[in-house]
Amino acid sequence: MNANESGRDGPGAQTLLGPTETNVLLRAATRAPSLHNSQPWAFAVGPRRVEVFANPLRQLRNTDPTGRSLLISCGAALFNLRVAAEYLGFHPRVRLLPDDHDRLLVAVVEVDHRHRQPGGIGVHYAAIPARRTNRRPFRDQPVPHSVLAALVEAARAEGAMLRMYHDADEVSRIVDVLHDADLADRDAPARTTERQAWVGGRHRDDGIPVGSLGPRPSEPRTAFRDLGRGVGVPRDYAAFERTPTVGILSTLHDDRIDWLRAGQALERLLLAATAAGVSASFLNQPLDQDDLRRLVRSPATGVGHSHMILRLGYGDEVPATPRRPLAQVRRPLRDTP
Repeated sequence: MNANESGRDGPGAQTLLGPTETNVLLRAATRAPSLHNSQPWAFAVGPRRVEVFANPLRQLRNTDPTGRSLLISCGAALFNLRVAAEYLGFHPRVRLLPDDHDRLLVAVVEVDHRHRQPGGIGVHYAAIPARRTNRRPFRDQPVPHSVLAALVEAARAEGAMLRMYHDADEVSRIVDVLHDADLADRDAPARTTERQAWVGGRHRDDGIPVGSLGPRPSEPRTAFRDLGRGVGVPRDYAAFERTPTVGILSTLHDDRIDWLRAGQALERLLLAATAAGVSASFLNQPLDQDDLRRLVRSPATGVGHSHMILRLGYGDEVPATPRRPLAQVRRPLRDTP
């Protein structure tokens, strides 16, 4: 199929995505979370479509050798792109992994008409710039069951599962796995070196600044991931919440398309959490290692493949992490869709 078929971006195609619309779409997409804020995505924009690409140069090869986190990050960016499109009044059509010959092309988003009113998921648009990864202590204030149920439904709407853990014994089991992963990470110097390239230091457009790391926990039995280990920057200690709210995001299968769906589900639930005033951070260290990743799965269900471990709660406002200029995430449009 060539670019002129099916009303797509041929030479005579009506321009629906001009500079203003493109700016809105890409600014929203690039606000998505990513592994160590690596921002591993690129976009090509035509008159009526956006192509979403993975950027292999920004894949953390030691931490993420399969590219699972890479595609989860791209899926999160894709969801933000969908939200912004619906906010603008488009009802986008999305094709995931549309080209078997181009594994870097993860999605194509097409529009053919602009409506007067925003689409359904456009309601999440206001939460995009407000969403933060909050690595600081949360208050000992439980998240209401109604809010947690809404997050579970948000994940389900994108084809994923979010399991919330309230039982103290089960949370303790997960904390044990987190600590096992921390110990194993100390025996993986290549991962430490790779992380040091993204965390701390003088990052202007990507990576995690020291100010976003948060304090270290004063209590060892804490659900926490210390991305600052080995960076060599002094940080304070603080008491974290006694009873953390932990959620695990998973999908039934574990293929590339499932990773993209997990990323979209992740961002959908994070935006819903942000709108409800709930903060989130990630505890993914066991998921970087195959043997520990299997242990994360609940022994009560034994179902699904874990992609994200989230810590949820009520925290103070934190600064946004930097983002690359849009010019650096643009690439030429392909000849065919």
